[in-house]
Amino acid sequence: MKKVFCVGELLIDFVAEKQGSDLSKANEFTKKAGGAPANVACAVAKLGGKGVFVGSVGQDPFGGFLLNTLKKEGVDISLAQVCDTFTTLAFVSLAANGERDFVFSRGADKELTYDPNVRKAFQGSLLHLGAATALLGGSLEKAYGKYLFDGLMKDMFISFDPNFRIDLWKGNQQQFIKKCMPFIEKSHLCKFSLEEAQLLSGKNDLDEACDFFHEMGTKIITVTLGEKGTLLSVKDFRKIVPSKKIKPIDTTGAGDAFIGCLLYQIANLDNFDQALKDHQLLSEMVETANKAGAITTTNYGAIPALPNKSQLEAL
Repeated sequence: MKKVFCVGELLIDFVAEKQGSDLSKANEFTKKAGGAPANVACAVAKLGGKGVFVGSVGQDPFGGFLLNTLKKEGVDISLAQVCDTFTTLAFVSLAANGERDFVFSRGADKELTYDPNVRKAFQGSLLHLGAATALLGGSLEKAYGKYLFDGLMKDMFISFDPNFRIDLWKGNQQQFIKKCMPFIEKSHLCKFSLEEAQLLSGKNDLDEACDFFHEMGTKIITVTLGEKGTLLSVKDFRKIVPSKKIKPIDTTGAGDAFIGCLLYQIANLDNFDQALKDHQLLSEMVETANKAGAITTTNYGAIPALPNKSQLEAL
């Protein structure tokens, strides 16, 4: 089985459970481990794969808690960095339908420095670039671009999830779009939400959006559509893969569970080209990834809610 390297933030989610969608009215918060790339690494590991996390936390109790959480889930944290900046925090409120509202207090995640020794382990593996904070500046953004280059040089399967958060990019959406373009051009697989697909392509019609991304260079496109399923598109094949009908209580981490499960399956292929050439196989893998996302919405918090292999097979 190939390794899946996940680069970006690891942070504390302070979740205002059952408090409604207005953070100003929340009185009690529950501490949860989070951060999109870390969630993906855990999703891979909990299914029995080899998830590797590359990111930075603070030298504080929260940073220690986060690294210990990943280690307990089976994630390789040997490439994680610890710095003097306080660990990044996010405050999350939940509406009745499980949708979320975020407020970020950014810290140690931006301090990740590029390590040229990491690329030695890249050959033939998978690289997932899916950090919500990676394009906001700091040494993390520089490392992000360098790891993309290393991934290309080492013949890795590269996955990109823009993880757009409006609270982080208010008034700067055009800058976000511009910064995402090199990653969309070079990635084998791009995972978008409906909002992200429309924002980054400039197209309201999803077929036109997919055509735009394929013309840029992306080979496999997935657009998650919630209860409607996932739009899967490769150059000569396109379909909506249905989701499992389930009542969500917290959508935190559902997209990360989806892409983590999909990458876990791709990591098990003998050859990455199988995912491109066998449309039936790819559709089945996306259907399985939809199940992983659905299961994750049935519990609070991202990492604790991610399914293991037996839970996935039971659905």
